Amino acid sequence: MSNFQIAIDGPAGAGKSTIAKIAAKKLGYIYIDTGAMYRTVGLFFDRHGEWPDSHEKIKELVDKADISIDYENGEQVIFLNGENVSAQIRTQEAGASASKVSKLPEVREKMVEFQQKLAGTKNVIMDGRDIGTVVLPNAQLKIFLTADVSVRAKRRLLQLEEKGMSGDIAQIEEEIRARDTQDMTRSVSPLKQADDAILLDTSDKTIDEVVDIIVKLQKERI
Repeated sequence: MSNFQIAIDGPAGAGKSTIAKIAAKKLGYIYIDTGAMYRTVGLFFDRHGEWPDSHEKIKELVDKADISIDYENGEQVIFLNGENVSAQIRTQEAGASASKVSKLPEVREKMVEFQQKLAGTKNVIMDGRDIGTVVLPNAQLKIFLTADVSVRAKRRLLQLEEKGMSGDIAQIEEEIRARDTQDMTRSVSPLKQADDAILLDTSDKTIDEVVDIIVKLQKERI
């Protein structure tokens, strides 16, 4: 494998996307936000109305979801059947729907194939829930980011407020705990730290401090 792959996993609100984006810019790598892909599928299912109730119907529906990504000013932009849905997928509802669809084997199969294709020829940083264990098992550098639930809830609330949205901190904490349980106990590709991943707790670290650690680790692996 001539290209370099960095896999970043961890629970919701650990700072994966923010940290991966900045690290990618510093390293000149392509950043791939896999969580955005699952949020997009969740949005597509929500728009469909009644969720499919069989494996056949699920596969039929997910095959109708044409998801693609592009980059504008260095930022990942995601499209659903030609529509830019980058803003629509950042709501709490979209996050909940993403957790639901991520448990479906038919969805994960399509997304993993797409993600592996994206990472096949470029130097990439990819973040998600099963990158180091399933999507990029041979990545040269694997990081597992985590943080206290209270810290993650505050970060999520700040993200919402920056987008002009409101939220209740207690409700956000409850949703994060529920999301953690769902992600870690699902039968298909559960959230877990890869055996060869480096654990980084970001609770008391700044974004820049974590980015510097990842950049240093990359240079060591190179």
